Amino acid sequence: MAFTFDGPLLLVGAGKMGSALLEGLIARGLDPRRVRVQDPAPPAEVAAVLARHGLTAEPRIESLPAPPGVIVAAVKPQVMDSVFPSVARLAGPDTLTISVAAGRTLASFEAHLAASAPVVRAMPNTPAAIGRGITVCVANAHVTAAGRQLCEELMAAVGEVAWVADEALMDAVTAVSGSGPAYVFLLAEALEKAAVAAGLDSALARRLARATVSGSGELLAQSGLDASVLRQNVTSPGGTTAAALAVLMAQGGLEELLEKAVLAGEGRSRELAK
Repeated sequence: MAFTFDGPLLLVGAGKMGSALLEGLIARGLDPRRVRVQDPAPPAEVAAVLARHGLTAEPRIESLPAPPGVIVAAVKPQVMDSVFPSVARLAGPDTLTISVAAGRTLASFEAHLAASAPVVRAMPNTPAAIGRGITVCVANAHVTAAGRQLCEELMAAVGEVAWVADEALMDAVTAVSGSGPAYVFLLAEALEKAAVAAGLDSALARRLARATVSGSGELLAQSGLDASVLRQNVTSPGGTTAAALAVLMAQGGLEELLEKAVLAGEGRSRELAK
């Protein structure tokens, strides 16, 4: 794929998400020679990824031969205020800034950029590491149709891409898809513990839990059927699944707990954005 932007792509922060995005982009045809990476101390496994593509992480980038076509801000939210201002000075009037930092608002980036700077706030999730993530984006008023297309092409390197028009919805997105993998992993943990409690040895319990969760997710992805239909397909009236679901779907059960969990995550996301 020929990514249509001028100048280099500047990746600020070479952690797990930044390196996953970089690997995805290079796999889709981005020339590594078009990339500059700023990170004072990337993890060893990320440094190995960079080296494999002939790249090194620079502690600080003071200048570039030309303004970056794209800046991807992938540092932790709590250090963004100390890192981004110096990076913003490298931006040109047409540089597209994409933030993948949870909780950081469009305004927090606009404050350091030119008045007409295009900025996208993006929320990917950890399955991006295997190209199976989903990223939700919201753009400021200065992002053109071409800018949105470029952002979508870039973020599609790690999975699906969706958009919202209202930035306030990003708190709910964070609580659902951003944090959601942790909920699924907790389900696998809990299923494994329940299997041991039912008498299975730990190795088999772990294998069954992992295969059931991952296989069910893949079935959900490939079938095109609603989750409720797939659930019903497994559930024979009066059978073992029905007995178990009667517990999970009782008042105060899994559905209510997940709703409370998402609302708690949404609230915390709003707090962190202040």
